[in-house]
Amino acid sequence: MKSIIILFNLLIGLSCWSQLLSNKSNFTKKDSLRGGLRSERTAFDMLKYNLNISVDPDTKSISGYNAISFEALDNQNVMQIDLFENMKIDSIVFQNKKLKYKREFNAVFINFEKELKKGAKHQLTFYYHGKPIIAKRPPWDGGFVFDKDTNGNPWIAVAVQGTGASLWFPNKDHLSDEPDQAEINITVPKDLVAVSNGRLINVEQNGDLKTYQWQVTYPINNYNITLNIGDYIHFSDQFQDLDLDYYVLRENLDKAKKHFEQVKPMMACFYDKLGEYPFKNDSFKMVETPYLGMEHQSAVAYGNQYLNGYLGGDLSGTGYGLKFDFIIIHESAHEWFGNSISVRDIADLWIHEGFTTYAESIFVECEYGKQAALDYIHGQRQMISHNKPIIGNYGVNSEGSSDMYAKGSNIINTLRTLVDDDDLWWKTLKDFNKTFAYKTTSTEEVIKFFSRSLEKDLDEFFKQYLYHKNIPELVFKSNQSNKEIQYKWNVDVENFDMPVEIKVGKNSKWIYPEAETWKTLKIKPNQVIEIDNKKFYIDVKFK
Repeated sequence: MKSIIILFNLLIGLSCWSQLLSNKSNFTKKDSLRGGLRSERTAFDMLKYNLNISVDPDTKSISGYNAISFEALDNQNVMQIDLFENMKIDSIVFQNKKLKYKREFNAVFINFEKELKKGAKHQLTFYYHGKPIIAKRPPWDGGFVFDKDTNGNPWIAVAVQGTGASLWFPNKDHLSDEPDQAEINITVPKDLVAVSNGRLINVEQNGDLKTYQWQVTYPINNYNITLNIGDYIHFSDQFQDLDLDYYVLRENLDKAKKHFEQVKPMMACFYDKLGEYPFKNDSFKMVETPYLGMEHQSAVAYGNQYLNGYLGGDLSGTGYGLKFDFIIIHESAHEWFGNSISVRDIADLWIHEGFTTYAESIFVECEYGKQAALDYIHGQRQMISHNKPIIGNYGVNSEGSSDMYAKGSNIINTLRTLVDDDDLWWKTLKDFNKTFAYKTTSTEEVIKFFSRSLEKDLDEFFKQYLYHKNIPELVFKSNQSNKEIQYKWNVDVENFDMPVEIKVGKNSKWIYPEAETWKTLKIKPNQVIEIDNKKFYIDVKFK
């Protein structure tokens, strides 16, 4: 087990992996309260969070309130809002009255005096305070980071993907419901700067404190809402009509100005292949953090120490991974996959991580060509463990295997190979982003989209790759005359029939193996069959 953990430590930096390592199968009521959808949740649609929070670096504590605007989608008099049980509730106010509530683990059940009627819009204000959980190994476990820069100034950040935003502020902590907009107001000592999502719209000083008011004008999932506090220097740049904003520690300003030049060719690539940056009104922003990185919407966390690769290493082992900063490319690609396109249940997190890991290869292709991208994707396979399916358990806040990253990328690349039409492929990825922009989705909907757009029945393809830990095995066996060879799929899914391009001698052709029936291919004696395993993510066995 120790060797596996060491391997994972080399691969991470992408999001919260503590959940991914757990392989949890026995779920409790606490898990159901966190990951399930009951009427206390589904009867309400969150419209806006107006979060007001004061952070005390000395006591490592926070206090404040969240003014939650919502619409009743059904007649209901009980609402579930989530806040970790170590945080203290001061009061919950609705229509100038304090409401009664009860707590069960990290869930808070709020009782309204009268049933709220379907279609009505309301606001409640949830006051709280406490010392939030401090992350031991951010971003691999969720929590706050209270650090100091080299000059001894407080340097504070938070990362909670998988763990839940309710670790530090009250909200409906389920991916299915994103507030349509948000305001984040952060009060800190006057010598510090507070950075959050969206645009900075006001700074107000009150004695020894300053309040920074940030505004988000797009839907945002809960774990993307963030705060960063430090002795930050701001500088800006431009890509076409997109504002590029950077907040870095004072001591790193010069190196940041040079290093972050990588953002513009990245944007040029992603605009071309994926479509425009989804959050243009809120700008693109990178914020230096005391942990490696996270895809916080319009406030991407950056902590890769101004090095190319992953902390100076190449996860792909190809050399291409050292030609760009892994965190800049990967975490920024999440703005398209994960932030704009988001999943309703964390069990489907491969949609965030698989497409984003594939996007790394898109950047490689833009810079160095298609063969380089294929080499890079193939190199990612050394990170795949085949330990369990990459789809998690629904309704209990359960992620699937960490293979969702590299395996997800290789699945998507295999799908591109089956399309065999690059123009159609890039058009489909752009359409994917347009169709699901600012929406939550599911594996089922994604499969239907690609099946429809590519005019292929992809049900069995995705079922095998996503719901089973083993990849397809293409089995060949020859007869005694060596004049023909038989082939079929060894898979878990009935009716799996993915075609494969092979090379026989000097000629290339497509074959159409099936899972249930051996098919026959005529060959010349001693001819060699070759398969480009950089294009197809399969095992091949010769009997």
